[in-house]
Amino acid sequence: MSQFFQIHPENPQARLVSQAVGIINKGGLVAYPTDSAYALGCHIGDKHALDRIRAIRQLDKHHNFTLVCRDLSELSTYAKVNNQTFRLLKNHTPGAYTFILEATSEVPKRLMHPKRKTIGLRVPDNAIVQALLDELREPLMTSSLMLPGDEYPLLDPYDIRETLEHQLELVIDGGFCGMEPTTVIDLTGDAPVLLRQGKGDFSSF
Repeated sequence: MSQFFQIHPENPQARLVSQAVGIINKGGLVAYPTDSAYALGCHIGDKHALDRIRAIRQLDKHHNFTLVCRDLSELSTYAKVNNQTFRLLKNHTPGAYTFILEATSEVPKRLMHPKRKTIGLRVPDNAIVQALLDELREPLMTSSLMLPGDEYPLLDPYDIRETLEHQLELVIDGGFCGMEPTTVIDLTGDAPVLLRQGKGDFSSF
């Protein structure tokens, strides 16, 4: 049975944020709000929690998982970026984008795309996520909360709890945060490539 925290979307309660991070550090799987729909998150080093996300979403080994980071200084630890790419990232973070980048050796191999050695990285514009990351002091391993066969992510925290209450340790209710997933952009080549159009505007790339 999952716990259910109502956290204020603009002024997150420090006590609840601390409790949520405690659950993540103990191997818990969390549904949480972002700047583009709800997501599933777990500790970056927790293989069992990662396998549980794969099972919930029925993902294969080629799925690119995402590391949600506080800022670009953290992002550069986990991805190889040149000056041009860094400028692009700086101009579009925080925001509703997931960037596919070449992974560094800091990224656990099980999180990478097995052939391309890439990782999805993003910096959300959401106060709850930023509070969680400040307390966690490392990225949050994340996947969109899109269930098999669904066209859109789950939108309502009460629906999330009802649907997944036996598969999650915590659902964070941060209010409505939209129904569009992130815009996914591949930055591993010479020019940005749009992989999925979502909430973020691609035209400026």
